[in-house]
Amino acid sequence: MNRPGAWLRAMPVFFVLIWSTGFVVARYGMPHAPPLSFLSIRYVLSVLAFLVWIRWVHAAWPSTRSQWLHLGVTGVLIHAGYLGGVWAAVKAGLGAGFVALVVGLQPLLTALWVSATGQSHRVAPRQWLGLVLGLAGLVLVVWHKLQLGQAQAGNLSLAAFALASITAGALYQKRWVRPCDVRTANTVQLLAALAVTAPLALLEEGRFDWHPELIGALAWSVLVLTLGGSSLLYLLLQRGAATAVTSLMYLVPPCTALLAWWLFDETLTMLVLAGLAFTALGVALVVRDARPATTPIPKETA
Repeated sequence: MNRPGAWLRAMPVFFVLIWSTGFVVARYGMPHAPPLSFLSIRYVLSVLAFLVWIRWVHAAWPSTRSQWLHLGVTGVLIHAGYLGGVWAAVKAGLGAGFVALVVGLQPLLTALWVSATGQSHRVAPRQWLGLVLGLAGLVLVVWHKLQLGQAQAGNLSLAAFALASITAGALYQKRWVRPCDVRTANTVQLLAALAVTAPLALLEEGRFDWHPELIGALAWSVLVLTLGGSSLLYLLLQRGAATAVTSLMYLVPPCTALLAWWLFDETLTMLVLAGLAFTALGVALVVRDARPATTPIPKETA
């Protein structure tokens, strides 16, 4: 059995399962802490965990200043921008289903950017069909949770900001970040995100209520979502075409719906099941037609 090959094939599955727990964690932790304060503590604990891991295995740090800079940019976009926008939007009253739908536009935005800029990995017609089917499935899954009356200019802007951040972060990392150790890369990204969220957290109202649900949400966020999910996203972007990788985001809300059914006894309607089928088919079409990305990586200057 080819264990490395089997692990590479299983990476997207593990990524979707881990990333899907994000809204479950928000449901547990959100009532007990301001969003950016929670994220700042999450980043501090994650950096400490990564530093122990790096010291233990003697992982190599990025070798050039430009690589540190590029990792810092992706950290601000993916960790501070995306996560901060999502958590702040939910805290501001936007339903989690609506946030999931807004952020779920990422695969389409990525495909449009790839096509418009003429990058080397083109979006094939079958992939476009898969992207549309995936979006349709996503709408079906979250339709019963959409409460359009909650959408206001402020919280909707936060959700749109999260969408723009994760899309730009994924494209930027795929284009500019050279392959390096995932542990040190994540540490640099988290430090950059912390430099943004920590000052903003000081402006937030509310306080921490060290409720067991908050402690559990924080522990899961650090040990599973950051150390596991963020590391897998980094590896997937390094190894695959941006359109194929971001199409996996379509599977997150359906998997979250299954988790909510399992953990919170939420109803699993025929509409949701149909959405699951559409989404799975759409992602299958996108991934099937994916071509290895050969976007040239510029030479770095020390």
